[in-house]
Amino acid sequence: MAAPPRGSQWHEALFYTGDDDYLETTVPFVQAGLAAGEPVLIAVPAPGLHLLRRFDGVEGVRLVDMVEAGRNPARIIPGVLHTFTVSHPGRPVRVVGEPIWPGRAAADYPRCVQHEALVNLAFADLPVRILCPYDAARLDLDVLADAASTHPVLTRGGDRRASLGYAHPERIVDAFNRPLPEPGTPPTVLVFEAAGLSGVRGLVVALATEAGLRPDRVTDLRIAVNELATNAVANAPGPAVLRVWTEPDGLLCEITGSSVLTDRLAGCVPPPHTTERGRGLLLVNLLCDLVHVHTTDDSTTVRLLMDR
Repeated sequence: MAAPPRGSQWHEALFYTGDDDYLETTVPFVQAGLAAGEPVLIAVPAPGLHLLRRFDGVEGVRLVDMVEAGRNPARIIPGVLHTFTVSHPGRPVRVVGEPIWPGRAAADYPRCVQHEALVNLAFADLPVRILCPYDAARLDLDVLADAASTHPVLTRGGDRRASLGYAHPERIVDAFNRPLPEPGTPPTVLVFEAAGLSGVRGLVVALATEAGLRPDRVTDLRIAVNELATNAVANAPGPAVLRVWTEPDGLLCEITGSSVLTDRLAGCVPPPHTTERGRGLLLVNLLCDLVHVHTTDDSTTVRLLMDR
């Protein structure tokens, strides 16, 4: 078993079976935070929000629909958890966060597990207590095993104990750094260098408009692809490759370059104000509906999904 994360962080998985079991742990967790003067974020899907509706409008509590806010798992740390934490500087906070639920798309899952592992790194030195409910009656056993590997503490049936399956976060992130599936439809391909960035933007705008994306979504995609394309050729020895195609979920854009992304937290937390490095992927995560990153020894591929 890996050592629990350093600092005062508390990252706990709740394996619940039914509404009563869910409430038996989540309600006291929220109430204890309020009694201690700790702001509480409840970021769960709609069924959980309904169960915890008693806290709607309570001072110090913020309720968020995780299905919407966490549509892109890579957005949860910067756009949900970090945003809430920094809005209460210097204060301990609590979070009930449910990033994995029955029926969530299988394509999202690897990024969800990486998210749960990265939480242990991103908030290791902050006074944050995070409780993550998992529907043990409806989720696969493999999902629960992955949850045990990403949470230092497990609670089930009122029994709270250290997770014997907890693993080093870096190991989990790397284990889910898997090759991406090939496009389901033939992609449009463009090989480009720095001088061809305007062509990249123009092609993406044209294909996104043709695919029926709303104008604001086309703009978001153009910004995201421009950030990735610029980074892909800025310090790389050779050209990069853009692929664009449509699938039932929406429009996908993928950029592969010869530089290698080594910072596992890139795009998860804002970089220091003294540097611009890392801001591009952060912006991409905030703008897009799903972001996949796959690295090899000599390349990085970033794939974006924009829902229609």
